[in-house]
Amino acid sequence: MWLLLLMTARPRQRRLVWAVILAGPITAASHARAADEHGKAAPPNIILIVADDLGYGEVGCYGQQIIRTPRIDQLAAQGMRFTDFYAGAPVCAPSRCVLMTGKHLGHAYVRDNGGPRESAAELEKLKEKYHWEFPGQLPIPDGEVTMAELLQDCGYATAAIGKWGLGHFGTTGDPNRQGFDLFYGYNCQWHAHNHYPKFLWRNAEKVPLPGNDRGATGRTFSQDKFTETALQFIRDHKDEPFFLYLPLVIPHLSIQVPEESLQEYAGQIPETPYEHRGYLKHPTPHAAYAAMITHMDRDIGKIVDLVDQLGLGPDTLIMFTSDNGPAYDRLGGSDSEFFNSAAGLRGLKGSVYEGGIREPLVARWTGHIAADSVSRLPAAFYDLLPTFSEVAGAQVPADVDGVSLLPTLVDRGAQQQHEFLVWEFPGYGGQQAIRMGRWKGVRRNMARGNDRLELYDLLANRAETDDVAADHPDIVARMEQLLRDEWSASAHFSLAAKSKD
Repeated sequence: MWLLLLMTARPRQRRLVWAVILAGPITAASHARAADEHGKAAPPNIILIVADDLGYGEVGCYGQQIIRTPRIDQLAAQGMRFTDFYAGAPVCAPSRCVLMTGKHLGHAYVRDNGGPRESAAELEKLKEKYHWEFPGQLPIPDGEVTMAELLQDCGYATAAIGKWGLGHFGTTGDPNRQGFDLFYGYNCQWHAHNHYPKFLWRNAEKVPLPGNDRGATGRTFSQDKFTETALQFIRDHKDEPFFLYLPLVIPHLSIQVPEESLQEYAGQIPETPYEHRGYLKHPTPHAAYAAMITHMDRDIGKIVDLVDQLGLGPDTLIMFTSDNGPAYDRLGGSDSEFFNSAAGLRGLKGSVYEGGIREPLVARWTGHIAADSVSRLPAAFYDLLPTFSEVAGAQVPADVDGVSLLPTLVDRGAQQQHEFLVWEFPGYGGQQAIRMGRWKGVRRNMARGNDRLELYDLLANRAETDDVAADHPDIVARMEQLLRDEWSASAHFSLAAKSKD
C-alpha cells in the first residue's frame, strides 16, 4: 500500500506519506528531521559507497583475517549483511552502468570497458574545450535514466564523489547531465590509475593538486579529498534529502597509500617475491594494499560518524559494496591469493565465476534495518535503483530489470524475488552467466565459438569446481532459453568480439 501511495503521489504529497511511514518505528524525539514546520516529512537520505576492485573476502565481516576493516564491520553489526549479492559486471564501466540504470548486462548500454565512440574531430573539439588529458569511457546516452535523475526529480540534492567512468564532460554521459548536482573526482577510469593525480574534476572544472605529479607519492591522496568533499556535502545538505554516491577508487591499482597508514602494517605482513606487471611498483605491496583498505575503512567511519553526530542516523540509508572482484596474476603487486580476497570463490576480476562478481553488501538505516541481521537473498546491482526509488517515492522506469530490496531491508511486506540473475560480458573471451536459485550457469570463450553451458550447484559447491550440467539437462535448457530471451543487440559490444585485457 505504501509503495502505491508513494508512486502515485505528487512530490509534495510524498512527504506526508513518509511522515506516516516513519512515524511507526521512529519516535519524534529520536528522529532529527521528522517534519518541517508544516508537518511534512522528508524522505530518507541515501549514501551509497562503492569500493573499486574489492573482493568478497576483503573485509572482516566477510571473513578477512589480515586486513582490518572495523568501521565496515560495525556497519554490518548495526544493520544487514547480504551473503549473495552481485556486482553488475566483472569489470568497472559496465558494472557502474548496470548500477546507475538498473539494467542487467543483457540490456545495459555499456557492457565492457572501452573508449568513447565520438569521431576523432569531435573528440579533439571536446578535449580542447574541457582540457581533457584522459578520454573517458563510452558515454551513456541522454535516453538512459539514472538513479540520480530519479532522486533529483524527487527533490534530492545529489553528488557523485570518486570515479565516474560513464562519459566525459561535454558528452551525453557527463555526470552533471545524468542527475548529479555535484561531481568531484576522476571522470575517466584511466586517470584513476594513480592515487596522487595532478588534478581532479569538480564538475567541468579541472582542479589542480599542487605537489602531485602522478608519481608513487605526492602531497594529496585522492581518497582524502573525496572524504573531505563528502563530509562537506553532508553538512551543506543536512536539512534536506540528499543522495551521496561515493564510487571510491580503493583498492584499485596502483598500490599507493600515505606513509602514516602504511605504518599500521609495515613489518607485520610478510612480502613475497613476484614479477611486477603494470602500474607503479610499491616496495611493500602486501602491507600497502592492506593499508589502502584500512585507510578507506577509516574514512567510511568518518562519514558515518558525521551522519550520527548530526542526528541523521534514522534519516539515512547507508550502503557499502564493490564494483567487481579483486585483481588477478599479482597485477601491480596485488596478491588476491595471499589475502584470500575472493573468500575461496572461483575467479577474480574479469570473470563471471563467483569470485569476479559476488560482492559484499552491508546496509544500515538506524531504527529501520534490524541490527546484526543477515540476508541470503540473491540480488544484484540492478536492484539498487528500484530500492532507492521506493525509498524516495520515485516512479521506476518500465525497462528496469531490478526489484526493490526494501521489504527485505526493513522486514516489511513480501519480497519480490528474481527467478534468475544474468550477466553478459564481451571481455576476456566473451562470457555469460546466469543464477537460478541454487544453480549457476557459466559460458566462457564465446569469442572462439564455445556455446557449452557449465552448471554448478552453489549450495553444494560454492567454489564452482564440479560441473553437473550432464546430470541436469532440463535446468541447462531453461538457462539457455533465458539467456536468449534476456539478450538484446548492442551497437558497441558483441560476445563474439575479440577478447579485451
